[in-house]
Amino acid sequence: MAVKTVKKINKKKTLVIVESPAKARTIEKYLGPSYRVKASMGHLIDLPKSRLAIDVDNNFEPEYITVRGRAKLLKELQSDAKKSDEVLLASDNDREGEAIAWHLQKALSAKNENLPISRISFNEITPQAIKAAVAAPTSIDDAKVNAQKARRVLDRLVGYNLSPLLWKKVKNGLSAGRVQSVALRLICEREKEIDAFIPEEYWTLAAVFKFEKTSFSATLVSWKGEKPELRTEADAQEITAALKDAAFTVKDVRETYRTLHPRPPFTTSQLQQTAANRLGFTSKKTMQLAQQLYEGVSIGGAPIGLITYMRTDSVRISQAALDDVRGWIGRNHPGELPGKAAVYSSGKQAQDAHEAVRPTYVKYTPDEIKDSLNRDQLRLYSIIWERFVASQMKAAQTCTLSADISPEDPALAAVFRVSGTNVTEQGFMKVLKTLAPKEEKGGLFPGIKRGDELKLKRFNPEQHFTQGPARFTDAGIVKTLEEKGIGRPSTYAPTISVLLDRGYVSRANKQLVPSVLGRLICNILVEHFGDVVNADFTAGMETGLDEVEGSARSWPDMIRDFYKPFKVRVDEVGKKMESIKGVLDEKTDQLCGKCGRPMVKKLGRYGYFLACSGFPECRNTKSIPLAKCPKCGGDIVARRGRGKKFYGCVNYPECDFLTHHLPLSGQACPKCGWFLVEKYDKRNGPHKACINPDCDYLHSED
Repeated sequence: MAVKTVKKINKKKTLVIVESPAKARTIEKYLGPSYRVKASMGHLIDLPKSRLAIDVDNNFEPEYITVRGRAKLLKELQSDAKKSDEVLLASDNDREGEAIAWHLQKALSAKNENLPISRISFNEITPQAIKAAVAAPTSIDDAKVNAQKARRVLDRLVGYNLSPLLWKKVKNGLSAGRVQSVALRLICEREKEIDAFIPEEYWTLAAVFKFEKTSFSATLVSWKGEKPELRTEADAQEITAALKDAAFTVKDVRETYRTLHPRPPFTTSQLQQTAANRLGFTSKKTMQLAQQLYEGVSIGGAPIGLITYMRTDSVRISQAALDDVRGWIGRNHPGELPGKAAVYSSGKQAQDAHEAVRPTYVKYTPDEIKDSLNRDQLRLYSIIWERFVASQMKAAQTCTLSADISPEDPALAAVFRVSGTNVTEQGFMKVLKTLAPKEEKGGLFPGIKRGDELKLKRFNPEQHFTQGPARFTDAGIVKTLEEKGIGRPSTYAPTISVLLDRGYVSRANKQLVPSVLGRLICNILVEHFGDVVNADFTAGMETGLDEVEGSARSWPDMIRDFYKPFKVRVDEVGKKMESIKGVLDEKTDQLCGKCGRPMVKKLGRYGYFLACSGFPECRNTKSIPLAKCPKCGGDIVARRGRGKKFYGCVNYPECDFLTHHLPLSGQACPKCGWFLVEKYDKRNGPHKACINPDCDYLHSED
């Protein structure tokens, strides 16, 4: 009997292309066996790095190539597409993601002419959102692609014209950029304000009173009918001398009620600012963690996208998410559920392309999934979850009790005040742990009432100094960039990273400090291109890009309006600006320890250093002396130990002098002769002071 053979039929699948492998793994499990999900690993096609690649005479048409090292991956995706019934492009739903999808569509269609290729987008990686997106594919948004193209061309024209100018006139390896140079200017201008600030001394006066078994402190708020201005210790002593024998009574007690409304859910910038202030995260770290939470974390063995898309400038919330969170609040805190959902408005400049950053499922509380996340993932997820849930709960109420305490003798016209705040209705505070506000931790009010007689125990005069402007932190610069309309949610963290990577800025005490090189580059750019590295100009460019995305403006016209006068200016500066290459190098009387030739003081990415004048034959370098050691007279240089930077004597281990404060080169204390350092504390902010622990010198106008 003949055996009947059955021909095996290979059923084709739908190919879905996302940006990252983590996202691919999560989505493939949601879609099942008839879908194959692959990752493009970001841009596969882009401008070459080696040349301008913009045809400035032909509508600024960009010349795209396959990114170096990505040709193999592109061929694999083209091969996978050939084996598929259709392709769904699922890159991120923003300008960059749309451009990635557009390039992929062109590359795949070139090898598979009649293959159906569509675009899908989603705001969260959940089974419902992914299946809904697959069920409703769309076409590429050409206006969004044009906006990305305009941004890419604009940045290329600025960077590839300014950077070579800096190489030619200053030193090799420098760079300038449309957004990064404006951010650098903001940081440098703040540093100038700090340098120019002179701290002024002032004093505050508190009194410790006793009532029955309770002792408490009250602050002087009025003296002889006016706000006290205590410039010196003598001013404080004058008041304490007048009041030391006085009898005090409680003259008035007031109650002040305050309503605290919950804040809206996070935008990208607000998330970065809060993570910096509350958790100490850099903007880069915040976005890396948020990306992990968005792409999917294993919960009970299954991958779950825990938060919505993390690049957004909107506080909008979908109806499904509102129903979810209100249902959770109704079950867990029914007394704190408002009659209707809260609606928050986004800023005027918001593109509103995505919802706010929120948890995809409110049921996954931080406590519920803490074992599935690492410590930093949990901390970031906690503030996202708390902020979102709290945003849909009732307001909190606080009561502040304030007592005014004065001498019984009306001639001694002094008023001391003590206050305490209590939360009377918790409202949204019931779900806050990591984000618990200060009001919940307010001081206790002593049990006193009007007419009570108090016993004066002692006075506590305290010296202070006025604080200058604070340096930018990650949170501060992100807030300023957002307020000035510079950049977009996707650019804040990369902008800070570029400044750090270039050596234009460093971090100290979580603050952004411009380097010598950074200040030099900023001065040159401001002098010759002040209208380009300008906050208003850069914000105007962002508005122009938004107009392109809204199909209200042609992208070549936008670029043309900018480029013609800009190129004329670049050419003029190139001809007229004198080169300062090598001008910053200073000959020294120090000799190279390897070849005996003179050492030269040079400016590098991280400041000045000494290099052998015999370069490149001799490549010997060493740290430049910053000050003289007060113990042995040796040189103080920058050193590094256990991953941390400090400043120590070159005669170590014979001399063990070291400090973690930056010595101010060439600046000696006028009181004792030791060197001055830059210090920072929360009380005085950044300031200059003597390194001598027995010297009280503080930087002053003298």
